[in-house]
Amino acid sequence: MKIRYKIMILFIVLVTAIITILDFSVYYFSKLERKVIFNKRLKARANSTTQLYVLLGESGLSIMRRMDTTSAIVVPSRSVVIYSITGKEIYRFDMKGSKPLSMRPDILQDAMANGEKYFVLGNRDAIAMKREIGGKSFVVMVSGYDEDGLDRLEKLNKILLISLVAGVFLTALVSYIFTGQLLQPIAQIIHEVKEISSYNLSHRIQAGTGQDELSQLGNTFNELLERLQESFAIQRRFISNASHELSTPLTSVSSQLEVTLQKERNVEEYKQVMISVSEDVQQMRQLTKSLLEIAKTGSQGTIELNEVRVDEVLFKVTADVKKLNSEYKVELNFGEFPEDEKDFVVFGNNELLYIAIKNLVENGCKYSTDRKSIVDLSFSDHRVFVQVLNKGDVIAAEEIQQIFQPFYRGADTHGQKGFGLGLPLAQRIVGIHKGTLTVQSDAATGTIFRIELPAIKIFN
Repeated sequence: MKIRYKIMILFIVLVTAIITILDFSVYYFSKLERKVIFNKRLKARANSTTQLYVLLGESGLSIMRRMDTTSAIVVPSRSVVIYSITGKEIYRFDMKGSKPLSMRPDILQDAMANGEKYFVLGNRDAIAMKREIGGKSFVVMVSGYDEDGLDRLEKLNKILLISLVAGVFLTALVSYIFTGQLLQPIAQIIHEVKEISSYNLSHRIQAGTGQDELSQLGNTFNELLERLQESFAIQRRFISNASHELSTPLTSVSSQLEVTLQKERNVEEYKQVMISVSEDVQQMRQLTKSLLEIAKTGSQGTIELNEVRVDEVLFKVTADVKKLNSEYKVELNFGEFPEDEKDFVVFGNNELLYIAIKNLVENGCKYSTDRKSIVDLSFSDHRVFVQVLNKGDVIAAEEIQQIFQPFYRGADTHGQKGFGLGLPLAQRIVGIHKGTLTVQSDAATGTIFRIELPAIKIFN
């Protein structure tokens, strides 16, 4: 069932319940009010009969009967009876066409005990009142049919039923129109989303400028599309570059082997070919390792995170980089360590942090004229900062963002071996650790890569 009809049904049920409760309350209290008003009329008539009986006595009963006959409009279909304390009937008047009224013994006893008693006889309301005047005690009983009150109550009941039906109908109509207007933006979003595929991720939903939930939904979906579009672009570029980079050494190996096998060669020639093939295989091995490392960083759920001391990682990086090339030099500088150990410990993966920092330090040694990287470790505001400085060629401003793209290599790096995967890998690793990697390059200070990582204390 569509959400539009679900909202309509819920809205109709709620409104119907509210109207029903209101109608029932109006009818119930109107019914109580009718009974109270008619009982007051009966009591007033009983008091009037009492006064006449006391004034006229038993000799004036005929006069009382004539008066009851002429005042029939006061209490329709009424009966008036006066009983003595012993239950003997003293006076009776039954309006023409009304059923004679008889007093039940239990009602007479209640009236004598409590002073008055309201009760119902058939379709008539009645009252029995005990009176003691001039030493005489008697019970006056008056009954009548509230024709006007019951007729008004019946008309009110019909009006309330009609209003309930009309209210339900109007609620259904209004809810149908209202839900259509309410869900129109969602229908528009559904229509626009259906037009989106992996080939036209540049399409965006018209979210509007409002601050309601639907606008926020549209904006959130647009942000998702931007991330997807960027991911697809990176994926296509990555696959294209990876295919090209892997095909180059494979082609070289295949060509060398084909040429070598065309004729018999001496041992030295075979040796040279084997050395060349070995170099190409090593290049492929290094490229494959870099690709696997990038793939690993893209799957955060499989990465084990622990407490890592960055200074220990830097010691290991310094020692290993120096082993790569005898010309490489690494200068390691530490700032003042904070008193709380949690301010210089990060929550991360020791192996990945080692790879990220090693790539930066190795690049600094590789591309600087003095083959030297200066590494500074500092701490501030519950954050750990690692700065890698080298005096190599200045990175042009337009290349600053591109150097973090996989397989991208700057104009001044073609003389050095590499695949353009070190910096993208380092940036991805730092991102996994909730940190940032920035670069600054100018002729005065050189090129500075700056890693900022949150210390464990931030998460406590």
